[in-house]
Amino acid sequence: MSRQRGQARLPPLPSGGATSSPQDRTGVLPTASSRGWQRPSIYDVARHAGVSHMTVSRVLNDQPHIRETTRRHVLRAMDELNYTPSSIARALATGRPRRIGVLVDGPIENGPNRTLRALENAAREVGYAVSAFSSDDGGLSPAGSRVMELVTEGVDAVCVIAPRESSLDQLRQQTTGLPTIVIKAESDAAWHTVGVDQREGARLAVRHLIELGHRNIAHLAGPMDWFDARERAQGWREALAEAGLVEGLCLIEDWGSEYGFDVGRSHDLGEVTAVFAANDQIALGLIHGLHDRGIRVPHDISVVGFDDLSDARHFLPPLTTIRQDFAALGALALRRIVAAIEGEAVAGHDVIHPTLVVRGSTGPLVRG
Repeated sequence: MSRQRGQARLPPLPSGGATSSPQDRTGVLPTASSRGWQRPSIYDVARHAGVSHMTVSRVLNDQPHIRETTRRHVLRAMDELNYTPSSIARALATGRPRRIGVLVDGPIENGPNRTLRALENAAREVGYAVSAFSSDDGGLSPAGSRVMELVTEGVDAVCVIAPRESSLDQLRQQTTGLPTIVIKAESDAAWHTVGVDQREGARLAVRHLIELGHRNIAHLAGPMDWFDARERAQGWREALAEAGLVEGLCLIEDWGSEYGFDVGRSHDLGEVTAVFAANDQIALGLIHGLHDRGIRVPHDISVVGFDDLSDARHFLPPLTTIRQDFAALGALALRRIVAAIEGEAVAGHDVIHPTLVVRGSTGPLVRG
């Protein structure tokens, strides 16, 4: 092997298809009550003020060339109707979709890539456009130029998919004046954060192995600069501790299948009977390496991955793994972004809970 690995000491962690139209064939604008909900719309304001909905839109967007008397009239109508403009309504009125700027680090990796796709899908469903910039060099460099590129694009908010510490180094030095949401596993005092509970996922994986009778459970960790890797490693430690088990073999490397293959083919695994791999790629490589070495999965060693790749059920054997709901993550992040754009108080850390998917790569401990 070209890389040296050894026992790692982990760092401490913390009807009928008809479409609706804003105006029916009689030329009458629809009312809130006729549409079946109580919140007044831009069209209700227009009717109440005796102006066109485009005039209301111009007032909402503070555009010039609006007579002051008209502006006051529209604002009074909004107040009388208790109208609160939403960014989505503004987009429909102006014909310009609101835009979210997304910065994604490590876009080729499974987690960041699927998170970006999920966020784009969620945004598209509610009429938002996404401008995405990626960085695969470990940070948003030079000098946060990617951040400022998004600002100059005229985005309404910034979302950072930040899988590793270096993703945020430059962002911490920038003041954009825009609502900012960060997608990462750990909470952060500087921003509202959204993420999948990686630590919980790791605990689910290790508890599953313990319930099968395994006591010597190794961990093939990802790079410790990555929040997900740190949280999964900590979850492994916590699950062992709560069962009264000592920490066994832990190796730290990258996210690739070659890492797992090298370990499976040639590393001294000692008395290990089960392995929790930090992602499915590592698990795939590990199973391959163990097979080449004559070690059977799960008869000799059980293996659990993390992510539930679309191909995980087709591994030989099919892989037991932890499923992350990226669609739910994207939808939750989008809701928080919209809330921030609307001026609502957004603070703290929101999580999506992962689930254990049991397949053929894990089995009861075979004694003797």
